[in-house]
Amino acid sequence: MQHAKRHYSLEDYFDIEEMSDVRHEYFDGEIYAMAGGTRDHNQISQNLSHAFDPLRPRCRAYVADVRLKTPGGLYTYPDVMLICGQAVLTTDRLETLTNPLVLAEVLSASTCDYDRGLKGESYQEIPTLRDYLLIDQYAVSVEHRALRDGRWSSTYYESRNGAVELAGVTLTIPLAAIHELVL
Repeated sequence: MQHAKRHYSLEDYFDIEEMSDVRHEYFDGEIYAMAGGTRDHNQISQNLSHAFDPLRPRCRAYVADVRLKTPGGLYTYPDVMLICGQAVLTTDRLETLTNPLVLAEVLSASTCDYDRGLKGESYQEIPTLRDYLLIDQYAVSVEHRALRDGRWSSTYYESRNGAVELAGVTLTIPLAAIHELVL
């Protein structure tokens, strides 16, 4: 006998989020616990966040604990999110942002396919998003998805001497800075 999956409402999700020490994603009536990160994962997120410091005070970088909603209804916590100008929040009862300019995910073996696939596609629907970085924590490797002239394209970097030139803001980030203290 097969049991039917429970369909959660957005209010159910918020109830769980308020009671839990674990962060969750919500999409299409399902709730997923988010995996914890490694020390290297954490270090890369911090490194990238600090790389955005020259953009302050006009822009603010958030690391891991700030919720994002995509137009398709995915509620998630990007590893790094850059907001420039005024933050735009949903009307939901828990604080949730909607207008990132840059998003980044630090890839792990268990999330790599999801971050490159469904999550990446959901991110690319965000009208304000211009840059999506997928950062490997096991090797010096970054995929940069950029929106230029209305089209998304990917560029791959695999050298510590490489640098990512962002499309949405005037900033170039060296891979050596992203992977500092890690690889």
